[in-house]
Amino acid sequence: MHNQIHTSLLQWYKINGRHDLPWRITDDPYKIYLSEIMLQQTQVKTVLERFYFPFLEKFPTLLDVAQSDLDDVLKMWEGLGYYTRAKNLHTAAKKCNGILPNNAFELLELPGIGRSTAHAISAFAYKEPLPILDANVKRILHRYFAIEKRDEKLLWKAAYELFDSGNPFNYNQAMMDIGSMVCLARKPLCDVCPFEKGCEGKSVPLKYPQPKIKKIKPIRNRIIVVYTRNGQFALSQRKERFLHGLWGFMQYEELENNEGKFLGHITQHYSHFTLQADVYISEEDFVNEDGEWFSREEINFLSLSRADYKVLQFID
Repeated sequence: MHNQIHTSLLQWYKINGRHDLPWRITDDPYKIYLSEIMLQQTQVKTVLERFYFPFLEKFPTLLDVAQSDLDDVLKMWEGLGYYTRAKNLHTAAKKCNGILPNNAFELLELPGIGRSTAHAISAFAYKEPLPILDANVKRILHRYFAIEKRDEKLLWKAAYELFDSGNPFNYNQAMMDIGSMVCLARKPLCDVCPFEKGCEGKSVPLKYPQPKIKKIKPIRNRIIVVYTRNGQFALSQRKERFLHGLWGFMQYEELENNEGKFLGHITQHYSHFTLQADVYISEEDFVNEDGEWFSREEINFLSLSRADYKVLQFID
């Protein structure tokens, strides 16, 4: 039914595809897995220029990840954001003893690997004939089949309907490239799209999918206190989901006692909220069983959030 579309898509990919991406010229499951995790919520350019190669240099194999401390993994992830990804990668590496399963069904058992990621790893590393459903592919399917509703079930059905099971690697890579280079969110280039002839939504592409309901990003007002004694500083390891595992200065919603000397104010924008914090330095004793003392030099080896790096600038 879609043979002509498949031919057009593969021809387009042959000429226009990003064939030189490092995770496309390897069949190493770990390198493919790492790229898939890093590319969640992050642009290719950022991953390629700043994170992918340094991470592989530090951890050449998944077994190296499994045998490392979480702190070391988080340090190499620093600045990439969405740190739960790094924690899940570390947990998954330990769970499979550094050897990834060779099929999507078993990959799904590992933390941080959803259906689309499992399909991608399996299709790219093991040539398993499975479609993927990342954000770019979703947009193509919404428009090609004129699906307005943001419905995962409908999209998976559409993904299988359009899928080229004879060429899982090239098909999936082409879909991602078309989504990021042609079927753009705001200004789709329909005239040069290989799906143009059969696309049901091409006359009004911006109608598909229906717009997301905009949420107002909440503001978190906090007080950050830099406790210091004998040239050392108190930090604790975050336990909340968003920045789990990162180290940071003591943070409070409110304090009854004098916070010490005012250093300044910081603002940090995160994906789900904006942090507004007044920063103080204090030589007073504090009660926090999670706190540990570090010299300024030792802090350099810890993984910190961007907000805490801003705090560091006040004391450097």
